[in-house]
Amino acid sequence: MCLIVFSVQQHPAFPLVVAANRDEFFRRPTAAMDWWHSETAGRNILAGRDLQSGGTWLAVDEDGGVAAVTNVREGSQVPGAHSRGELPLMSLAESRDALAIRLQTKKSDYSGFNLVRLDEHAGWYYSNRDAHPGRHVHRGTYGLSNHLLQTPWPKLLRLRNSVTDLLEGASADRTDDLHHNLIERLQDTTPAPDHELPDTGVGKDTERFLSSPFIIGGDYGTRATTVVTVSAIGEIRVTEQCWGPEGKKEGTRHFCWQRSA
Repeated sequence: MCLIVFSVQQHPAFPLVVAANRDEFFRRPTAAMDWWHSETAGRNILAGRDLQSGGTWLAVDEDGGVAAVTNVREGSQVPGAHSRGELPLMSLAESRDALAIRLQTKKSDYSGFNLVRLDEHAGWYYSNRDAHPGRHVHRGTYGLSNHLLQTPWPKLLRLRNSVTDLLEGASADRTDDLHHNLIERLQDTTPAPDHELPDTGVGKDTERFLSSPFIIGGDYGTRATTVVTVSAIGEIRVTEQCWGPEGKKEGTRHFCWQRSA
């Protein structure tokens, strides 16, 4: 997962909105989003699955809790002893305080990561590259890419502003339209100008290739676009659009359920 925008308590009808693109090599084996029982999370979750290292990049539980992870882009990255894909599952199983203690003692076991855990009231963010890890997230609209939360990379700012504008006009009875429009916004292929590119140690050509919200490539690119909304009346909707090489549209999945009281 490489770009996430999430909005907490910014729309009266949709207290939680999550819109995300997962960027990955197309050769990496992956199962599309579906319901499965996670032993790590200790419950049924809705998530895709990384079939190479296990775990997931974004998971939703039956109550509408959302957890997602992104990697931190670094020029030279030593593989961690554990897969970052287990982090969203762990965060759905443990309290924030317990998870913070576990991550603090085990943070060197993972390559650089950002982890967010969200519900319709608030959220929590942790990065093992943050000097002060473990931040509570209150109401607002936030962006997360491959650096720390709210790092103003051009693609993050572009998508966050786009999602903010879209939510301002969102209608409570047009959830399908909101999902459709968010997926369209996440297909933005506009690259950043060279003078605004970050320098993460991967070289300017790679920075330029990775600088748009939606990445099109033959070997590597955006593989899934995911939208999650939790409504004020407890309706949870999830849409996943899968993509193939060169941005070819593949399968679309829709899920909708009512949270139990």
